[in-house]
Amino acid sequence: MKQQAEIRELKVNRYVIIDEEPCKITDIQTSKPGKHGEAKARIEAVGIFDNRKRSIVHPVTHKVYIPMIDKRSAQLVALNGKHAQLMDMDTYEMFELDIDDEELLPQLSEGKEVLFLEALGRRKITRP
Repeated sequence: MKQQAEIRELKVNRYVIIDEEPCKITDIQTSKPGKHGEAKARIEAVGIFDNRKRSIVHPVTHKVYIPMIDKRSAQLVALNGKHAQLMDMDTYEMFELDIDDEELLPQLSEGKEVLFLEALGRRKITRP
């Protein structure tokens, strides 16, 4: 799910969708309005799932989409290399995720509770 907001309403460490990818905003710079124009904002962000830097420049009244981020906890049922099987602690739904973060892998063990986020139908473990 996603909703719309004007660029002037966005803040650093919030989320925005750039190129159909949910991103966390790292920097916002605004320029003064010109003689016949309006103020523009440059937003720099990092993709949640792919960690790629992205930026957009639009007038501050331009509308952009904001992803609905759902942060939840899950129990790690099985761990096979970089492949994890998890159970959502609220809905008891079983699902599988690939772990791309090399620093996160040594901290995981079976039976441990982890935090994950879900946005636009995709999931990622954020911390053990």
